[in-house]
Order: sequence, then C-alpha cells, then structure tokens
Amino acid sequence: QVQLVESGGGLVQPGGSLRLSCTAPAFNLDFYTIGWFRQAPAKERERVSCISSSDGESYYADSVKGRFTITRDNAKDTMYLQMNNLKPEDTAVYYCAAGRLEYRCSSYLPYEYALWGQGTQVTVSS
Repeated sequence: QVQLVESGGGLVQPGGSLRLSCTAPAFNLDFYTIGWFRQAPAKERERVSCISSSDGESYYADSVKGRFTITRDNAKDTMYLQMNNLKPEDTAVYYCAAGRLEYRCSSYLPYEYALWGQGTQVTVSS
C-alpha cells in the first residue's frame, strides 16, 4: 500500500537537474525520519539520502555528495530531493520513505522504514 506520493521524475541529459517531491496525504511527518532510496535494474535498493528525526542530521551516499540535497517542509508534510549534475549512473527508480526511527537514519535498512512512495523513474541519458 502506497502511503507517500511522489512526483518529479523524468528524462534528463547528463549534467542536468531534477527535483523530486514526496508528500504524505494522511500522515504528519514532523517526527518521522525521512529518506530517499533508489533501485537500478538488477541491483539492490540503496540509500541515497536521509534526514534523522532525532537530531536533524542529514546523510548522503558518497556517490551523490555535493550533487544532491535533501530537504523537508514539515508545514506541507513534504520532502524533496534536489538532484544536480546528474550522471547516467544515477538512472534508477527513486523511492521516498519515512519511519518513526529513533537513531541516525543511516543506520536503518530499507525494510525498517514503514511508509513508502510508489517510485518515480529517473533516466539520465543523452
């Protein structure tokens, strides 16, 4: 069951930008740890970025540091992933997730997040 609603994926050329959005129509995300994951064909789902609810600390995978930015707007129950300088290896289905998690977000595996979006395709190609 999809509890989060994503938007913003698409086709972009290398070096381009996209912004993904994720809203929670039925949840107040104020006290949730939030994150973005991605899954490329024949690969495992990997954590891209997350924000811990405990201390507001953000985490980025090494492959996206300096290019991606995660933010949240609690007033709108929405999270964003700004992706700049996109590369072909960023091509994947991107998922947003949220969970009532106590510790740093980077310590949790995907299955530990209770709420998920439906996924949005991001394709980086010339």
